[in-house]
Amino acid sequence: MDKYAFPCDPAANPGAVVSGSNYRFTLINDTVLRYEWSEDGVFEDRASTFALNRNFTPPEYSVNDAAEQLEIITRNIHVTYDKKRFSSSGLAIAFTSKVTLWGADWHYGETVKDNLGGTARTLDEVNGRCDMGDGILSRSGFSIIDDSKTMLFDGNGTVAPRRPGDRIDGYMFCYGHDFKAAMKSFFDISGRQPVLPRWALGNWWSRYHPYTAEEYLQLMDKFAQKDVPLSVAVIDMDWHQVKGDHIPHAGWTGYTWENDLFPDPEAFGSALHDRGLKITLNDHPHAGIHHHEDLYEPMAKALGHDVSKKAPILFNPTEPKFMDVYLNVLHRSLEKETCDFWWIDWQQGPTSRIPGLDPLWLLNYYHFQDSVNQNCQGKGIIFSRYAGPGSHRYPVGFSGDSIVTWESLKFQPEFTATASNIGYGWWSHDIGGHMGGSRDDEMATRWVQFGVFSPIFRLHSSHSQWTSKEPWNYRKESRDTMEAFMKLRHRLMPYLYTMNVNGGHEPLVRPLYWEHPARGEAYEKPNEYFFGSSLVAAPIVEPRNAKTNLARVNVWVPPGRHVDLFTGLVYDGDREAQLFRPLETIPVLAPEGSIIPLNEETSPKNGCKNPVNLEVIIVVGHDGKLTIVEDPADDARPHNIASSDAQESKPREINLVYDQSRGRLCASASTKHWRFRFLSVMSVPSDIKVRIGGSEVSHTSFVDESSSMPGLVVIPRHDKREHVDVEIQIGPDPQLSAVDKRSRVTSWLLAAQIEFELKDKIFAAAVEGSKSVGSRVGSLLSLGLDAEVVGPVLELLTADSR
Repeated sequence: MDKYAFPCDPAANPGAVVSGSNYRFTLINDTVLRYEWSEDGVFEDRASTFALNRNFTPPEYSVNDAAEQLEIITRNIHVTYDKKRFSSSGLAIAFTSKVTLWGADWHYGETVKDNLGGTARTLDEVNGRCDMGDGILSRSGFSIIDDSKTMLFDGNGTVAPRRPGDRIDGYMFCYGHDFKAAMKSFFDISGRQPVLPRWALGNWWSRYHPYTAEEYLQLMDKFAQKDVPLSVAVIDMDWHQVKGDHIPHAGWTGYTWENDLFPDPEAFGSALHDRGLKITLNDHPHAGIHHHEDLYEPMAKALGHDVSKKAPILFNPTEPKFMDVYLNVLHRSLEKETCDFWWIDWQQGPTSRIPGLDPLWLLNYYHFQDSVNQNCQGKGIIFSRYAGPGSHRYPVGFSGDSIVTWESLKFQPEFTATASNIGYGWWSHDIGGHMGGSRDDEMATRWVQFGVFSPIFRLHSSHSQWTSKEPWNYRKESRDTMEAFMKLRHRLMPYLYTMNVNGGHEPLVRPLYWEHPARGEAYEKPNEYFFGSSLVAAPIVEPRNAKTNLARVNVWVPPGRHVDLFTGLVYDGDREAQLFRPLETIPVLAPEGSIIPLNEETSPKNGCKNPVNLEVIIVVGHDGKLTIVEDPADDARPHNIASSDAQESKPREINLVYDQSRGRLCASASTKHWRFRFLSVMSVPSDIKVRIGGSEVSHTSFVDESSSMPGLVVIPRHDKREHVDVEIQIGPDPQLSAVDKRSRVTSWLLAAQIEFELKDKIFAAAVEGSKSVGSRVGSLLSLGLDAEVVGPVLELLTADSR
């Protein structure tokens, strides 16, 4: 079983340990203290599902060891302990943190107040909110993880439960307002997030429906005809035999292709690969392998199982030999036919034949390590459910069967962002909802928009003929918006993959308080979040107003001026605001100094390959930099032809640096063709200069007002793909343009479903004459209109104070 082992360093530095006959404290670093008590004096140095690494340079500390009391003092904490079994009176930890007026301390057994949440095992049957448990972050400035009962890794590829007896194994995180230090410690101890394959970040198609191979391929071709790209084809449980008198169980488990639907699985898989798609098959392993399965006898032979009475091979993830054969005989055979990774759909709870060994944990661990071993690049991927702290090492997460309601949609952004507090950064939701609810085109559209700005985008639905999520099944306004956003997801791939590679300590989606822990406003907008390093997303999760045709979302604009990626509207920072948007867009804000690389193609192809043509969005106003990361293995080539160049195994980096004082953007040497878009710069400077390889070249420049990302576009003219630097200068200290408020108010009023006389009053109050902004706002408010009606105009008037 050595092949399932993985690198870890679980034994602590001896210099970090303070111990006695029945207790042990380990000062893992300045932020984390491990505390253990054991009735037999035996302590645990094996890796657990939560803690893989404990060997770090000890922080500075002092010890006062008296006969009946132990004190440990560090820069951040003061431990007082009576040397008995841990109790609320015997173990106390005081903190130097000043995040509360009354200070902070903790007594063993107390619940930490103000925890900001973690995540849940599933959203199955959840209609609205659910308990998200505890994460690492708390407004009290400290948190605990009880690791006393988790599964252990022996370092040789097998697992074990905890030793019997009375044992306590916990971790205290103490960080004050330094949330990022807390999460870095978490990832250092529990392992970094793995880098996902590039294609995993594209659009996934999924539906619980008994497709035939021909139907599925026709559907994929229709997406291509509509110029809507996909990257992953999900085949739900009907790929295998489900019904029939020969099946001795309910049919959810199966490992034999349903020939009536898929007469030639290998040809089907090859056809999907030819279309640039990866394939995942659904697996419910609970019922084991029964005698009707094609692979029953090969499995039985490998396990020494008696087939004379056709007895089933029971699913037993606690038995290493079973798991090895399960993966290398059963799954490997199916993978050779047509499966790139597995959807592990375990729903039967945490109980196995050995107490303390959770079947979901075992499935995630073995499947992921097996995927790593099978991938020549050493990258693994599974699609499974959350099993507890440490699950972030086994992406991607399947959150379960969402209910088709606004309540479900309203909770998912918060649920996704909060999961980062326990390191779980790659949730995949049923975008659009799976079951129940009712048809609502607006809700479905808003769900797709959130999905594009979530970690994994996967459309999904039940086998009802009424719920399938093809965009062309919806009304035109919804269809057009869905298709545009799905194209955008693939256009975002250079940004997404770069965030993926650099996201070992910072998930793609993070709550606002990760960056602003001392600001109360950052905690009050749970559905607003950071999306990578350069964007703040605020999905719309409520219906629009019938009069204005706009939906509202309350946001906090973080400090610093920001620009909406889609409207070009500039917002003063460090303020709360109500933003109003039509169905076609949601607020996505970029601060000054942002650099956002995109695939230039307006209709990207399937598979998310590295683009030849890049478009770079620059938000002027501050210096900025970003390094685009690509894997050369993702360059466009036929799916069955691998690179033979050993040098291509190294990541490819392209440095982008923007100097605000000079108005200069430099892109390091590459073979890309470039388009540069200076967002919300609405005039063409007279002194633009473009250099390629140090030599000045001609260029095309214009202001694009009709685009969803308005701004100054500069296109260098070069005919060859040479490995050269590119430099664009648009003049010293460029500034974001102020929007034409008159034209925007006019455009909005034309569409508003209100009385014409009222339109005249709003227009006069908002834009006529030479009144100050304050006077205009006062005039609007004096009309006594509903907030939904006057709000869009107030947003325009107050967004930018310049």
